[in-house]
Amino acid sequence: MSQEAVESTEELVEEKQRKSWVIDTRPLRAPAYRRMWIGNGVSFFGFQFTAVAVPVEMYAITHSSAWVGLLGVAGLIPLLIFGLWGGAAADVIDRRKLLLASSTLAWLSTVGLLAQALIGVRSGWLLLALTALQSAGFAVSSPTRQAIVPRIVPTGLVPAANTLSYTTTTAGGVLGPLAAGLIFGVASTGAGVTVAYLVDAVLFTISFWATWKLPPIPPIVHAEDEEKPSAGLRGIVDGLRFLTTQPVLLLSFAVDIIAMVFAMPRALFPEVAADRFGGGAAIGWLYAAIAIGSVVAGLTSGWIGRVKRQGIALVAAVVAWGLAIGFAGLAHSLWLMVLLLAVGGAADLVSAVYRQSMLQTFAPDRLRGRLQGVYIVVVAGGPRLGDLRAGATAGFAGATGSWAGGGFVAAGLAVALGLAFPALVRYRPPAEDPERLVSKP
Repeated sequence: MSQEAVESTEELVEEKQRKSWVIDTRPLRAPAYRRMWIGNGVSFFGFQFTAVAVPVEMYAITHSSAWVGLLGVAGLIPLLIFGLWGGAAADVIDRRKLLLASSTLAWLSTVGLLAQALIGVRSGWLLLALTALQSAGFAVSSPTRQAIVPRIVPTGLVPAANTLSYTTTTAGGVLGPLAAGLIFGVASTGAGVTVAYLVDAVLFTISFWATWKLPPIPPIVHAEDEEKPSAGLRGIVDGLRFLTTQPVLLLSFAVDIIAMVFAMPRALFPEVAADRFGGGAAIGWLYAAIAIGSVVAGLTSGWIGRVKRQGIALVAAVVAWGLAIGFAGLAHSLWLMVLLLAVGGAADLVSAVYRQSMLQTFAPDRLRGRLQGVYIVVVAGGPRLGDLRAGATAGFAGATGSWAGGGFVAAGLAVALGLAFPALVRYRPPAEDPERLVSKP
């Protein structure tokens, strides 16, 4: 076959893929992104073993749900602090080096968990400290990793790259806890947590390999820049100051906060599972339903990158999330509730992809890390505030009122936000920036 025929065939295949509803895999053609995608997916799957093992071990040591609840606080505080700092650092330090350093910190915390399990320390305070250390490493690595993506794939493929990443991590969020549950089903608590930490530590090495193979990703410095960016407080303030001048980015954060604070029903799952469905396996299905919907949406997401009116698509996805959650709260059939939660999960994946893509392509590279730090704080804080809102509202409105009412309120507020601030619904992705891409490794 001639070279011209080969190129023609490749163009036909690519054109067919662009028009397909199947998940767009074109970003995987970039070797750097492909390795990072594999490493992140495998390591996130492994992290789910630790996410299950730590609360199990904490309860086995303390026999107290209050101590288990403190793990959330221990993880949230470093995430809020170091998420902002890590984002600022990603704008002044070679992102590959920063990702290696922060990943090392997170890996060492996992090794610490493994060591204390092997020795049999049995200290709740040590578990809290190691959880905080692991969260600090994640808080720095997450915005850094996200800021890398637009430097290793073309702008037009950023939504597809984010969809691939979200789908993989969501699948890990479903399969990881199930696999961890199998371990605890056949082993004692002590042996189970040890094996879980070991699996996480081993699988994390694949993420190290992917990061090590990245090309250098230094900050892009422009001659017109008045001053050198800072990784300290001034750098964080500069990023926040820029954010206040960009209504599209502010609105994308606002619509996410609306979705999570008003329509996250997770805190109501135990009560609803027990009262409506008699407990048992129902609780597992409720916790898995949203993630299942996100996975299905990811696998059928070939259309996402073809949407040009990304602002209006974002608002529509949040409205769909709110309505699906609202109607799920009214369902008295377990399978109808699971189906509606899955629809909500599908809408949530679409919303997450557009929010992340808008931030990665709209923000200049010199501020991208700092804004990713803000994004991590919003993404981490929103669902936790949603848990607080749902639990508090259920105290006087009941579980149904809190759940369904919150969903419908979120949908209404998203519509109102879009109508009141048309800059968001008018948003379209910018054209390709040739300065953004790094050379191939």
